[in-house]
Amino acid sequence: MSVRVLAPGSTLGMLGGGQLGRMFALAARQRGYHVMVFGDPVDSPAGQVSDRSLPAAFDDQDALLSFARQVDVVSYEQENIPVPTVEFLTQHVPVYPGAELLRASQHRLLEKNSLRNIGIPTADFASIQSAAELREAVALFGGDAILKTVTLGYDGKGQARVLSTDDLEAVWKKFAVTEAILEKIVDFSFELSIVASRFSDGTCAFYAPVRNNHVNHILDLSVSPALEIPQKFCHEAMEIARAILEHFQVIGVLCVELFATKDGSLLVNEIAPRPHNSGHLTIDACRSSQFEQQFRAVCGLASGNVEMQAPAAMANLLGDHLMNATADRWKTVFQLPQVHVHMYGKAEARIGRKMGHLTALGSTVQEAERLVKNARDFLQGL
Repeated sequence: MSVRVLAPGSTLGMLGGGQLGRMFALAARQRGYHVMVFGDPVDSPAGQVSDRSLPAAFDDQDALLSFARQVDVVSYEQENIPVPTVEFLTQHVPVYPGAELLRASQHRLLEKNSLRNIGIPTADFASIQSAAELREAVALFGGDAILKTVTLGYDGKGQARVLSTDDLEAVWKKFAVTEAILEKIVDFSFELSIVASRFSDGTCAFYAPVRNNHVNHILDLSVSPALEIPQKFCHEAMEIARAILEHFQVIGVLCVELFATKDGSLLVNEIAPRPHNSGHLTIDACRSSQFEQQFRAVCGLASGNVEMQAPAAMANLLGDHLMNATADRWKTVFQLPQVHVHMYGKAEARIGRKMGHLTALGSTVQEAERLVKNARDFLQGL
C-alpha cells in the first residue's frame, strides 16, 4: 500500500478526543505536525493539546467533509468510531488503519471468527441468540463461562460470568440483546499484550510484550520486560501480531491482548485497533513511543526505535486513586526522579475513570514495579 509521505507542517486528523488522541497529538506536535480532532470539543483531553477541534456528530457528513478538506490524513483513537464514518472519509482523505480492522474489532464474533480463519488460537466461543442457546452452550463449556455483548463494552462492561446453576432465562433477559457471545473460561497463568505497528512498505515493528494485571476488569499495572514471559511466548506473540497486521493490511498501530495458559500456550483475547493502555510505558521507556509509531505510520515514515531503554512499569491512576491526592503529595511524587506523571486533562474524577498514569523506570523490572506502586500508594495516602 502506497502512503503519501507527510512532512512536518502537515495536518493530521484524529477521530475522537480522548486520552489516546491526546497522547498522539502531543507526540505529533512535538515533531512539528498539526493535529485536528473530530467528534469532541476543544476542552476534551485531545482537544486541549491540538490545533483545532470540530465537535460534530460522527454521522454529520457535511462536518466530515469539512474535516476531510482540512487534514492530510486521518487516524482514530478508539474502536467505537462508526465504520460508516471511516468509509465516508476514505472517499475524500486517506484513513489508517482503515475500516476492516475497525469493523472486526467492534464485533466480538466477527473478531474471533476472523482470527480463527487465519489460524490464530482463541478461547472457545459460541454465538448466543436465545436463553435456550445460552443454556446449551454453558453446559458444553463445563457449566462456567463468560457472556459478553458482541458490540461495545470495555473495562468489564457488557459482560457477566454465568454458571449452569444460574437462572439463565433471567440472565439473557437482563442482557436485552438479540445476539451475544459466550466464551469458555480460560485457565491462564497471566495476561500479556503486545503493541505492534506496520508501515507502508510492509515492515512491522514490535514492542517487547507486556505483562498486565487487572483489578475489577480494568488494567491496573503493566510491566516490561516481564520475567514471567518466556522467549517462546515473546516470539509467538510477535508472530500472532504480524499475522493480524498483514491480514488486515494495517497501516498504523494495534495491540493484541493474550492469555498465557497453564498448559503452555497463547490464546488471543481481543484486538485493539489503536495504541493501548498497556503500551503507555513506551512513552518513557522507548525512544519511539506507540503514539510516535502511530503518526510515523500514517505519515508514510519509517519506524522509530522501539527497543526498551530501561525496564519499566506503568500504573493507572483512576478517580479512586486521586481522592486524597493533596498538593503536597503531588509535590513529593514529582520529586521522584524515576517516576513520570501523565495526566489526561479530565475535569471530573470518578470512581473507575482513567484520569492518568504513572510510569517508573528502574535498573530492574522489580525496581520499576516497586517505585510505581509506592508512588501511587503515596498519592492515595496509604
